[in-house]
Amino acid sequence: MRAGYRGSEVLRGIDVAVRSGEVVAIVGPNGAGKSTLLRVLAGLLPPHAGSVTLDGREIASLDRAQLARRIAVVPQVFDTLFPFTVREIVALGRTPWLGPFGTLGRDDTRAVTRALDDVDASALADRRIDRVSGGERQRAVLAMALAQEADVLLLDEPTVHLDPAHQRALLDVIVRLARDRGLVVLAVLHDLNLASAMATRFLVLRDGAIAFDGAPGEALTRPLLRDVFGPGLDVVTHQGRAFVVPDGEDARAR
Repeated sequence: MRAGYRGSEVLRGIDVAVRSGEVVAIVGPNGAGKSTLLRVLAGLLPPHAGSVTLDGREIASLDRAQLARRIAVVPQVFDTLFPFTVREIVALGRTPWLGPFGTLGRDDTRAVTRALDDVDASALADRRIDRVSGGERQRAVLAMALAQEADVLLLDEPTVHLDPAHQRALLDVIVRLARDRGLVVLAVLHDLNLASAMATRFLVLRDGAIAFDGAPGEALTRPLLRDVFGPGLDVVTHQGRAFVVPDGEDARAR
């Protein structure tokens, strides 16, 4: 698959398949094509060549409502012009399932309540979205995506506004939901250690192509990090897990 913008190719030779229950971390340096790949997978950007399929059907053949019932997206930035409550924001996730009058039914209300519970945001439900913190807003946006009850969850930097404790808690929720509900999860993450803690698989992009596709432990090696991200990073092992740290030798050389 190849894709890009206005004749400028960003992604080239992308060939990847993801199974239900997998949590795939999309990582790579700035400009590698991570967010572009997410847009293509979401059906927001048609590829120049190749296709994206879901259960054997090209997503380009689905209308917007059908696509939204199957694929949910958590953007890095979510803005609204209206002071909706958190519950009302989460209820927007039910839009693809609503009838012609747009009213929430019993199943919709149940889905909203469950989504709020999933991200530990029930206590925020009646607060205005413009009066919660950035981290609380991010949890509300994730709950909105979960309320869609889609099969595929695409996340663009889902932990960007969260403190370390809430980062880990949120990713733990995502991993649990992928396992328990058989979701397909792909998440763009910049923190390699955080990605390693939650992902079952790493998809490493470099210059719009796949540089590595496999287990996190196999991705976090000094040669691969230097090849993809350049100098300045090293890998240490603690209790059997690999962690990325600044390279002291490179720092001293500079």
